[in-house]
Amino acid sequence: MAPKIGKILVVDDNADILFALKLLLKQHFELIHTQENPEAIPEMLKREDYDAILLDMNFTKDAISGSEGFFWLSKIMEIDPSAIVIFITAYGDVENAVKAIKLGATDFVHKPWQNEKLIATISSAVKLRKSRVELDSLKEKQSGLNAMMNQPFSDFIGVSNSMQKVFETIKKVAKTDANILILGENGTGKELVARSLHQSSLRKSEVFISVDLGALTESLFESELFGHIKGAFTDAKTERPGRFEIASGGTLFLDEIGNLSQPLQSKLLTVLERREVTRLGANKSKPIDIRLVCATNMNLQQMIGDDKFREDLLYRINTVEIQIPPLRDRVEDIPLLAKHFLSIYTRKYKKNIREIGTSTLKKLQQYHWPGNVRELQHAIERAIIMSDTNILQPSDFHLTSTVEKVDELELENYNLEDVEKTIIQKVLKKHRGNISYAAKDLGLTRTSLYRRMEKYDL
Repeated sequence: MAPKIGKILVVDDNADILFALKLLLKQHFELIHTQENPEAIPEMLKREDYDAILLDMNFTKDAISGSEGFFWLSKIMEIDPSAIVIFITAYGDVENAVKAIKLGATDFVHKPWQNEKLIATISSAVKLRKSRVELDSLKEKQSGLNAMMNQPFSDFIGVSNSMQKVFETIKKVAKTDANILILGENGTGKELVARSLHQSSLRKSEVFISVDLGALTESLFESELFGHIKGAFTDAKTERPGRFEIASGGTLFLDEIGNLSQPLQSKLLTVLERREVTRLGANKSKPIDIRLVCATNMNLQQMIGDDKFREDLLYRINTVEIQIPPLRDRVEDIPLLAKHFLSIYTRKYKKNIREIGTSTLKKLQQYHWPGNVRELQHAIERAIIMSDTNILQPSDFHLTSTVEKVDELELENYNLEDVEKTIIQKVLKKHRGNISYAAKDLGLTRTSLYRRMEKYDL
């Protein structure tokens, strides 16, 4: 037998009506409260959270106007705007029913009632109440998340001149729909820039969808970005929208766009030019309305010269470019970032670590940070976990990355691809071929590292 769900309040000045309803309803719902005096409604609502309230429309003998019922309906809605109220009266008519609904009532039933119909009406009301409560909870959570995200640039902080220029650019372009290309090394915070752009834009109340193109295989590209219909391919058991459709009205962030092959670049360009997508297996296109933000750590101009990236696609995605400086070029930001991460992880791990020592900050500022802010964040987190003191000391940090300074690398030339290949080789050797450790040291995902290893035949 299904469990009884729903707390019901019945307010009627007729004791016989209350008795009959309680006898009927207790068979179907978990809690039934009855009340003859409507003056008790406010106090009862304070003590209990009812899923449905059955309210008599007339409490004065021979009254037929329904004014008392309307009065108490308005009081209930003042106390609980999401309350579910069902009017019950022997004098119901269309005019009063319409007025009741306009004032906030959910439904309207007549005396004498039909038991099955009344149970069905109240059951629907209980489900509606549960849905409203869940929706309100989700809205509160979303509001909290938005408030957190709306803090000025959140984790994206800095006092250096180079970062102030980045912030200034974000402010200038955020409220436009201009396509943005974010350039910077791995770990510099390109997605944080994209999220800051979204939160400062006119689309901030809409969705922000992030896609790591480096993690998408060629076979999944169209399905993930453009969607598919049922039966479009072997595993397409249901119809599914792509990221472009989901992001419509909001912002679409395409990370690692430099990893796209030329055939995929062509497909992406077509969608951006036409502002519409066609799901795999479908014949009809769907219009899209997105603000496009892309990011890469690659030199797209050089890739164009090497015929590896389409020049027309670059023009389409970079109405405005934002260059994120590496951490080694803004060492004055390191103390601020370190203290920011200290605050986050001491709370997370419940550690009583008050500060970072002066000599420790000096050590952090002298380090090269090949993994940029992401590497600093991981280093602070690791130090907090392992530390037994209330001040972080230099000995709490084991900065053993392969590369301390670029000019210390043994390079045959300064071609960027050769430099990248050399670094990957050194890091793989350091970790004895362990992809997970190597990827973390390089500030890459495992998929991105595999892609580069394939590119350089490692």
